[in-house]
Amino acid sequence: MVPTNNVTETPAAPSARALTHFSERLSFETDCWDVWDAMRSGTPGFVLVDVRSPQLFAKGHAAGAISIPYAKITAERIAEYPPDTLFVVYCSGPHCNGANKGAVRLAKLGRPVKEMIGGITGWQDEGFELGRVP
Repeated sequence: MVPTNNVTETPAAPSARALTHFSERLSFETDCWDVWDAMRSGTPGFVLVDVRSPQLFAKGHAAGAISIPYAKITAERIAEYPPDTLFVVYCSGPHCNGANKGAVRLAKLGRPVKEMIGGITGWQDEGFELGRVP
């Protein structure tokens, strides 16, 4: 008999439903390790966007990222990128919803987008170097 506790009192979803759920999550998000690995390949296949303020970006950002604060994501600002360009957005970390705001703006513009979960906090937790603005 399985003991009842906060984990087991709600049964797990059937495997087919879990497969759908977790597969769909991967179409919306990626993690710091996968971004780092793709960036160091030299051909990541996406544009990494730091949606924090320019001041925070200057203090330290994920290596290879560009700075576009979420409120500045406009059709004009991203016009230089082909329409099928995948954008991966991040903010400060799990306590920040700036990446969600940036993702909403990109999605409204019809652009493919994913969130790098963990943000800059996750990046640093993994031990990855920060880019700096001189």
